[in-house]
Amino acid sequence: MQVKSSRFIISNTDVEMCPKNDLPEYAFIGRSNVGKSSLINSICNKKKLAKTSSTPGKTILINHYLINESWYLVDLPGYGYARLSKIQKNKIETLIKKYFKKRKQLINAFLLVDIRHQPQNFDIEFMLWLNKNLISFSIIFTKSDKLRINLIEKNILEYKNKMCQNNWESIPPIFVSSSKKNTGKEKVLEYIEILNSEFYKFKKN
Repeated sequence: MQVKSSRFIISNTDVEMCPKNDLPEYAFIGRSNVGKSSLINSICNKKKLAKTSSTPGKTILINHYLINESWYLVDLPGYGYARLSKIQKNKIETLIKKYFKKRKQLINAFLLVDIRHQPQNFDIEFMLWLNKNLISFSIIFTKSDKLRINLIEKNILEYKNKMCQNNWESIPPIFVSSSKKNTGKEKVLEYIEILNSEFYKFKKN
């Protein structure tokens, strides 16, 4: 898939204020400093489309970007901020979970994980929550330029083993990316294109 157009549509803190049409949505979410904004900008071919906050967790917004006038890329608030108060964490968690439970247009969530680290409890717990709530998701391992290929494979295998320990029926699709080297986004877009094709085919019938 080629991204020929990408534009910001709306930011809000209320799921009820999200776009009302039925275009398919793909949500991107991850922990602080996982490289979410960089990946979104790379996918959209615009360097400053998705903006970062100097204070992680300060801006709690759902951001909608319209891609090729046919689907939305949704930038969700991050989770797992260690420096936030319990009230702030609960506010972010409530908004995120409300989005996932309310948005019928959501086709797939892309969970971004920093490939440099071994499995983190925050990420595993969120994967389990998505799976429990029957929300389709994929994993994008970011910052692959920071590790040698053997360590990348080792860390991915550890995540897979963690999932198997929790009796997962199947491992979700996995992508490896590097915004610095501009790699991985093509496979993500190819996957979205397949899902979009299935969505519009079903809608037509």
